Amino acid sequence: MYGKAFAPEYQGELGSVLGVNSSYDEVLATARHARRNAVSALDRARASLALAEANRRLGRVADAGDSWRDSYRSARQARDRGAMAWALWSGGTLARQCGTLPLARRLLSSAVELAAESGDRLAHGYSLAGLAETGRIQGDYEAVAETHEQLLAQARAHGESRHMVWAMSGIAQMHRNTGAYDKALELFEESARIAEAADDARGRAWSLRGIADVVSVQGDSERALALLSDAETICRDMDLAGALAYNHKMRGNVLFRAARYEDACVAYALSLREFRDMNEPRGTALSRLGLIKSRSRHGHVDGHAPDATLAELAELEAEFKRIGLRHARQAVVAFRAELTEDRRSEDRRVAQG
Repeated sequence: MYGKAFAPEYQGELGSVLGVNSSYDEVLATARHARRNAVSALDRARASLALAEANRRLGRVADAGDSWRDSYRSARQARDRGAMAWALWSGGTLARQCGTLPLARRLLSSAVELAAESGDRLAHGYSLAGLAETGRIQGDYEAVAETHEQLLAQARAHGESRHMVWAMSGIAQMHRNTGAYDKALELFEESARIAEAADDARGRAWSLRGIADVVSVQGDSERALALLSDAETICRDMDLAGALAYNHKMRGNVLFRAARYEDACVAYALSLREFRDMNEPRGTALSRLGLIKSRSRHGHVDGHAPDATLAELAELEAEFKRIGLRHARQAVVAFRAELTEDRRSEDRRVAQG
């Protein structure tokens, strides 16, 4: 039904020596050597693409930005539309990671067009997938649900396990966010099985995080924490900085749901540092929200919701609005309403007292 996972972002000679589970230190060293020794503009474009992706996943935003732009310029010099599409896909993915979703959509839309013109099916699929993920992150499920299903069908037809894992976990996330937990769990678990069979460690780590999220919502916090520990081992072994930070944020979510607020504060504080270090605004804002909520429940913020807390919530709401994260913004509004109601209840108690 599907084959072993492969990494199409490593192209030309790089594709023969690098794979989906190559360490990023290995990718950087190999790609730097390839770029220094490039004999054509297309060779340089391919080497710079690999550098861009390794740096992006390590959270080195500036280096990733320089590399994807160099890849695009080299691809344009080579007049290779497929290579240009891959460079724009990398740039669009980086823009999404940095929270600039309008730029991500523009770059990914251009990548889709160039890939279609070049006939590069994989570049087209990855670029379309990037657009779909951008919409999903924003909560625009109606617009992207069909695209996710189409991409999953294409991945099944071509036996592309890595893309199957991506599309399936994306569909699972939409089910999870709309309350269809059993269906979400079924899809996340299938995604994890496919990733493991295909030797896709990164895909398995993301799938395990999804499973942990759902089983935590369903009340099994101990299983969720164990799954996150398994995923963390994968992230550390592969030096997946972004995935590790999201893993720590999810650990905070699980601990918060289990009313282990002090432990949740520790987890959120860790993910907040990690996201800030890699200049990842979406993760930074989500970690800040988790930390505020955990501190409140732990008693660091009294029921009267001091002005500083309300001011920080206002900042977060503005940030989520800027990025375009509907569900996160709704979470801020809901939590502020809880604090306001706590204040009213306390005032009534004091008045009656």
